Amino acid sequence: MRGVVGAVLLGGTGLNPWHELSLRLALSSASLAVAGLLLVVGLWTPVAGAVVALIEMSQILRVDGHPLVGLLTGTIAAALAMLGPGHWSVDARLFGWRRIEAPLRKK
Repeated sequence: MRGVVGAVLLGGTGLNPWHELSLRLALSSASLAVAGLLLVVGLWTPVAGAVVALIEMSQILRVDGHPLVGLLTGTIAAALAMLGPGHWSVDARLFGWRRIEAPLRKK
């Protein structure tokens, strides 16, 4: 999931900051590109996912175009922020991969 969302963000932002003169659009595109790169690598996944979710949801309300792509990307990024980095990521190598196990029920 991280790789797909990161690839969509990196491919979607492309050269967009250089074509538009709006500072707001350039900053949001650059932020999405950096967050997409962090998601692909798996570094600071919860933070990057939350940033992507917030920016995509705000762009749905402001930017014309394909709102469903932004909605889908923002929703998956929010899910990634809640799930965490996963086993194959830089976060797992740096901080360890944590697994939560529910206790067994006593009968």
